[in-house]
Amino acid sequence: MTLTSTRRFRPPPQIGGRGPLRGGARRRLTIVAFLLPAMAVLVTFVFWPMVAALRLSFTDASGFGLEEFVGFDNYARVFTDPDIIRAMGNTATYTIMFTPIVVVFALALALALNSPHLPWRGVFRTALFLPFIVSLAVAAFAWQYLLDPQVGLLNFWLQSFGIRIGDVLQDPTLAMPAVVLIAVWKNFPFYMIVFLAGVQEIPQSLYEAARMDGASPIARFRNVTVPLLGNTIGFVLVIATIAALQAFDQIYILTGGGPYQSTQTVVMQIYKSGFKDLELGFASALSYVLLVATLLLSLVQFAITSRGEKDAG
Repeated sequence: MTLTSTRRFRPPPQIGGRGPLRGGARRRLTIVAFLLPAMAVLVTFVFWPMVAALRLSFTDASGFGLEEFVGFDNYARVFTDPDIIRAMGNTATYTIMFTPIVVVFALALALALNSPHLPWRGVFRTALFLPFIVSLAVAAFAWQYLLDPQVGLLNFWLQSFGIRIGDVLQDPTLAMPAVVLIAVWKNFPFYMIVFLAGVQEIPQSLYEAARMDGASPIARFRNVTVPLLGNTIGFVLVIATIAALQAFDQIYILTGGGPYQSTQTVVMQIYKSGFKDLELGFASALSYVLLVATLLLSLVQFAITSRGEKDAG
């Protein structure tokens, strides 16, 4: 009589091998090890300062002595202080002037540089991208020299045509447009490259079909280019708006917020309140108001862009 064992056959364990659980745990441990340095940097230099600034916004902290909890007094002051309200108006003016000009200018140049009939396209692309490489502080100093009413080259060239513009950076009416134009000159290359990448993704067959149907260049731009660049236009609008709301470097160097606070933006006011007036609590509250305003404006722009894409589709 033969007895058959009912026990299942189990292969012998492999010497020195790793089971699936141990291998998966090792893989997860490797991923965590690679992420830890980046997470440490983010926590140390981003998340923790944000939490600390939020706490300071509810105090009268000055960086010296004891802090007292003041509740929402700093936030109430943001919307009642005349200087802050004026800085908000200047920031809105700067944003309204800067964003459409830089977006339209960058898109026009991207379309021109994408033309197959343009000679020396590589040279033009490189030359037009150079302003973005230059440091904003260095560019601001250069423009300050160019606009100088005594030794500036711009006034010298214009005088040969009988035109004298004076000291535009000290003119309350011309200071803001001058700062905006300098910012456009400095930042348009980045947006131009983004638009150029988006334009090159549009199939040329669509343009050929529209051309065969008798569509004019304006019609091809309106019916082919703009709809297919919807995501890119929305991205550039949001990035340009955020950059405008955070304008500081060129204003600090060129005008310092003057003349007569005509170029004093919210970020300039945050710098003044925090580092000159030593009102760290109020500066923190103002920075959080700017953060919320930037977030809401970005969400609105994304919503408008998404709705436009759905209507076009």
